[in-house]
Amino acid sequence: MDFATYRCHDATSLAAEVAAGRVSPKALLDLALARLAEVQPALNPVCRLMDADARAQLARGVGSGPLAGVPTLIKDVAQDYAGQPTGWGSRAYATLPPPRQHAHAVRRLLEAGLVVFGKTNAPELGLKGVTDPQAYGPSRNPWDPGRTPGGSSGGAAVAVASGVVPMAAGNDGGGSLRIPAACCGLVGLKPSRGRVSAGPAQGEVWFGACSEGVISRSVRDTALALDILSGPEPGDPVTLPAPTLPFVQQLRSPLRRLRIAWCADSPIGEPVHDEARLAVERAVALLRGLGHSVEAAQPDIDGRALANSYLHLYFGQVPAAIANAVAQGGREEDFEPMTRLIATLGRATSAQTLTQELLRWNNYARGLAALHARYDLYLTPTLASPPVRHGTGDPPPAQLAVLGALRASGLLALLKRAGLVEGVIRQMAADSLRHVPFTQLANLTGTPAISVPLHWTNDGLPLGVQFVAAPGEDGLLLQLAAELETAQPWFNRLPPA
Repeated sequence: MDFATYRCHDATSLAAEVAAGRVSPKALLDLALARLAEVQPALNPVCRLMDADARAQLARGVGSGPLAGVPTLIKDVAQDYAGQPTGWGSRAYATLPPPRQHAHAVRRLLEAGLVVFGKTNAPELGLKGVTDPQAYGPSRNPWDPGRTPGGSSGGAAVAVASGVVPMAAGNDGGGSLRIPAACCGLVGLKPSRGRVSAGPAQGEVWFGACSEGVISRSVRDTALALDILSGPEPGDPVTLPAPTLPFVQQLRSPLRRLRIAWCADSPIGEPVHDEARLAVERAVALLRGLGHSVEAAQPDIDGRALANSYLHLYFGQVPAAIANAVAQGGREEDFEPMTRLIATLGRATSAQTLTQELLRWNNYARGLAALHARYDLYLTPTLASPPVRHGTGDPPPAQLAVLGALRASGLLALLKRAGLVEGVIRQMAADSLRHVPFTQLANLTGTPAISVPLHWTNDGLPLGVQFVAAPGEDGLLLQLAAELETAQPWFNRLPPA
């Protein structure tokens, strides 16, 4: 098999080729490594190469799992691989002792026969919708290297879009699978809360807002990966019952005509690019042509309040993440300035305030549930604009310098406790979510959501649309995505060589 043939397969069909004896797992790994060597200097998808681990896995045998012999990558955030550091996109975490056991999601991928040969790049602590860690440098979008591939699973999306692997693992705490999928012309599903275990190192990542999943080129790969990853593990705080049929089988079941609500307005009141609106409008026309009922409607939710609640998630998690690194021998000075700034604001936030913001998640869940009582799905843009250029959305250097000086002096914490920087915090939330305001709703409510690549801009850039379902309705999202994939195929739409 040559690279041109390899590129024509998804993970499902590559596994069939291996099972039939037409190609060996070693040959596939060699192809993936050769392609990575070609694209790594320009696009930087991988931050940690694990070819020796992959060769050792091949020597032990890949078994007869559903994806036996197919090469893949895991994300350098939360997806522990025993004996390899989990760097979290950070210089501080990269120096810590490696975990002694695999994350459950990683173990399940290995048990399915997937051959893991590296970890993909991500922003520090997975905090951004772009992938630009100072520790490893930015990942670049294969459709236009001057633009971001999104984040935080940006390296995974680059690896899939550029043909290194047909599918790569990632996770999604605020859009981190859907945003890069939309930026790179791929499929990104955030599963329902409790569908995939986050253990054993953590019970829930980001208070349960984060879900493990994959980025792929085909809906059937995403469905098969969800079958592989799904299921409870001992000690999981939240679990869902198994689906009545495996997700792959659900793709072959007839899809009833759906009631779908749609909205293209930013929930935080910021501008939405004409191309993002056009992406939704064309999706609405396609859906109606397929016989679905589609109406303009949106949940009764205060989007600015939700953005503030989402930022407070960082105020709780970032100080804890830094403290965890320091307890293991890391240095706070090795974290990026913006990360340390968030940590300072978080330490100055009272437990009462954080608890109040967490309790508001219930309001958002009930507001979305009221919409789902009338509609099966909710359609929005995935992004408010085409993939942005590198550096867009970063705080102005002068502002970052002032805030950094206040942080170092201790005044920032005092001002925060006195309630004198709330305007700055609201502006931080708006700035960080201006281009990606649509995805956090599914994370705070625990609902499944998927981005599918239905639109390309006049400049030839991908721009996905998002569907949000009620809790546990992952299969319905996959069924609709499969119907859309058949009606408007995207698999062979590839970035420039």
